[in-house]
Amino acid sequence: MAGLKDLKGKGHAPTLFMAFLYFDMSFMVWTMLGPLSTEISEALALGGHIMTAGEKATLLSLPILSGAILRIVLGFGVDKIGAKLTALISQSIVIAALLTAFLQGDNITYNQLLIVALGLGFAGASFAVALPQAGQWYPPKLQGVVLGIAGAGNIGVVIDFLFAPKIAEIWGWDAVFGVGAFMAIIVLVAYFFLAQDAPEEVYKKNPKKLKDYVKLLKDKDTWWFCLFYAVSFGGFVGFAGYMKVYLMNTYQIDMAAFGIDVLDEGNVKVIAGYFGALCIFAGAILRPVGGAVADKIGGVKSLYFFYGVVALLAIINATIELPFAVAIFVLFLIMANLGMANGAVFQLVPQRFGKDIGIMTGIVGCAGGLGGTALIQTLGWSKGAFDGYTAGFLIFAVVVFVAISGISLVKTRWRTTWGVSAGGRI
Repeated sequence: MAGLKDLKGKGHAPTLFMAFLYFDMSFMVWTMLGPLSTEISEALALGGHIMTAGEKATLLSLPILSGAILRIVLGFGVDKIGAKLTALISQSIVIAALLTAFLQGDNITYNQLLIVALGLGFAGASFAVALPQAGQWYPPKLQGVVLGIAGAGNIGVVIDFLFAPKIAEIWGWDAVFGVGAFMAIIVLVAYFFLAQDAPEEVYKKNPKKLKDYVKLLKDKDTWWFCLFYAVSFGGFVGFAGYMKVYLMNTYQIDMAAFGIDVLDEGNVKVIAGYFGALCIFAGAILRPVGGAVADKIGGVKSLYFFYGVVALLAIINATIELPFAVAIFVLFLIMANLGMANGAVFQLVPQRFGKDIGIMTGIVGCAGGLGGTALIQTLGWSKGAFDGYTAGFLIFAVVVFVAISGISLVKTRWRTTWGVSAGGRI
């Protein structure tokens, strides 16, 4: 198994570093609305617009939805105009969205926020740019470690929850967008000078056409993988995006006890960010562990376990009124197992679609974003319709059980067909 030491003297280190930094910054921006949801809601209320549970869910899910669709769009951009130019254009749009929110401040309207949310989707689509750009510079035997480094940028969502609420408490919610824009501009300038597209002698382009996507969409295994990733990554990014809203609506009094001043609502929002970061960190950091477990016991067995734990814990959280500390532990375990399931899914995808992994990453990644959008909308609907989240968690558990049933339907066929010569454990 290749490690960091094997990268010495290979590829292009500045491009690899910038791919990681670009993806980290982008992932942080992509999920920025989540940890600021309460502050933004209060700002709109002062302006006379009281957001409903459904409107909150729509606002939080829109960057996830647009990011999912734009992954395929930016994937085409990488093929046609190169990864670097695609990233520069995309990052410029993201900066424009951040500056719009910052300059409008408390005067911003809900509709303007929706436009900002759409712009932030370009940040979520950076997955389709950063990983290919980094991978193009390195030989096949080093792809695992290279893509692992570039993909580690999803830790950016944890940074959001750690620092955004505190910055908002001190300087206002719009200051977070100002800080984000400033950081994004610095990354953009550094990326412009340091990142490079791989030359032809290192990487031979093989541009994908629309018919290539259509061909894969006719394969039933593509749809199974889309379902599995919609549950795992969709669950992770959906819960991450909605985490603060859920914690504030369900455990605000409990979280106040962790603050210096239990009457200071601003302090409670910061505490909510910390607990949200704790849960999200589990899913972000344990994704490689899930891949390693899948390598050892097989992707199918590992998904059975990860999904089974998630479904059981979702039902427990939905049907039992848990003490706050226990609820946080349950959410931590849910996110941890969703993160590991992400790794397990992508232990299987390259074995089944090794020659088309670029296209499949876009398709499956899009499905993951759509799953996250659906989860946020489901939780928002549950809160609006029943003033609670029992229905939302139960529906999610049912979807997880559908995925488990899907694994049971395909495992024998997978193991006796392409799994025989896949080269890894199925």
